[in-house]
Amino acid sequence: MMPVPVLEIRNVSKRFGAIKALTDVTFSLEKGEVHALCGENGAGKSTLMNIIAGVLQPNEGEILVDGVPVEIGSPASAQALGIGLVHQEIALCPDATVAENMFMAATNRRRLPLMNFGRLEREAQAVMNRLAPIDVRQKLGELPISSQQLVEIAKALTLDCRVLIFDEPTAALTEAEAQVLFGIIRDLKAHGISIIYISHRMAEIFSLCDRVTVFRDGRYVSTERISDITAEDVVRSMVGREITQLYPEKQSVAERTDEAILTLRDLGDGRRFRNVSFELRRGEILGIGGLIGSGRTEIAEGICGLRQTTQGEVLLAGSPLKVGSYADAVRAGVVYLSEDRKGSGVFLDLSIAQNITALDLKALTGRLGLLNTKIEAERAQNLARRLGIRMGGIDMPVSSLSGGNQQKVAIAKQLAVNPKVILMDEPTRGIDVGAKSEIHRLLRDLARSGIGILVITSELPELLGLCDRAIVIREGTVAGELEDAAMTEEAIMRLASGIAAQKHNPSKASQHAI
Repeated sequence: MMPVPVLEIRNVSKRFGAIKALTDVTFSLEKGEVHALCGENGAGKSTLMNIIAGVLQPNEGEILVDGVPVEIGSPASAQALGIGLVHQEIALCPDATVAENMFMAATNRRRLPLMNFGRLEREAQAVMNRLAPIDVRQKLGELPISSQQLVEIAKALTLDCRVLIFDEPTAALTEAEAQVLFGIIRDLKAHGISIIYISHRMAEIFSLCDRVTVFRDGRYVSTERISDITAEDVVRSMVGREITQLYPEKQSVAERTDEAILTLRDLGDGRRFRNVSFELRRGEILGIGGLIGSGRTEIAEGICGLRQTTQGEVLLAGSPLKVGSYADAVRAGVVYLSEDRKGSGVFLDLSIAQNITALDLKALTGRLGLLNTKIEAERAQNLARRLGIRMGGIDMPVSSLSGGNQQKVAIAKQLAVNPKVILMDEPTRGIDVGAKSEIHRLLRDLARSGIGILVITSELPELLGLCDRAIVIREGTVAGELEDAAMTEEAIMRLASGIAAQKHNPSKASQHAI
């Protein structure tokens, strides 16, 4: 007899108004297996996981645990059944400590009036130490995004779970942090814990998982054993078409120019980065590599006025760029796309049109201070069409879009002010392979129009495949610069980790092309 699945989904459908997020989907999870769930953004993966975790309720279908039909009416009900979810988006309290966040579910179930905080912190630290040396007494909001993601994972490990769901768990992690997580997942599997693993990263899926199920457009497509298929098979099932080229052609020799659109000379903030010098040329995509925490994001924030600098200068097209705030940078033609798409990139509850025109409201306001909604709609529609945003209409809230289309809205918002320079921090994090390919082509088209694009990315294939040149940051300084044949994964990692240092000449960066 075949063993009864730990978890089984039968003919589940979910609607949000007129939108069908899931249609008659099936899924099963065996004891002690790691089962990948793949699909493009909007395929219904996270919707199904939220149904399993009790966050959402299905319109049709049933859920079985150990062969017995169950109703999961709330996250508490899911936890009572031994089901835990590690959210892709951080779902924690920034004003509470790490320890309080980790044991929040247990605290809510307590009947005693007093809390033993010493014991709470000891138990939390023991779990946290399995992942990273993070002090659990810190306020969560004081931690970077990568550390907050580790706290989200640690929180799930405190639950007595039989089923653990990981939704894009490595999207914000360094390679070293991801490897630690993989070891923990393998250990959980060895102890009979069943894992649902959602990821767009094929290397992780083929290294960790036993089976893979593919969803497309809210429908079940297939389930296969990892040993029987290839990554190309999975991608083809996800997108329903061949993706022949993930990265567009780079700058040709004829397209290259020595004209600097943005120049940094010995820039520093006195704390996270110092003496940073490099050039971004007109019409190129310059990659910024390095480990998370190396100072990459802080450098971008210093350029555009989101972080105060204490030394050096920034030149825009050869003239000093004076910015006291981000608004000054936008007016000068320098825009920044945050790595935290939902926290800083878009306004989820506002319409697509309101998001796209958010940086250029002055141009849409008449003499009486009233917004011209007709012009707003026209501009938003034109940019949405240019970027290929798939939507029901520009009046729809951004929250109704898939992750890839939300990212396109965030990019459209930057383009609405006709920028000269775009600073992009992890522009394709958490986005499926099809949407990544579209955004890569979009960035190349923008570069060919004369815009200088600086891309911070932790994905080495993206750094190598998309960017014309790469600057590697280590401990707040430029560790080296690479281009053409010198741009290899090994060379980047050696610079980022400090194994080797390629000579970087700041004066050269200020005077000529790198």
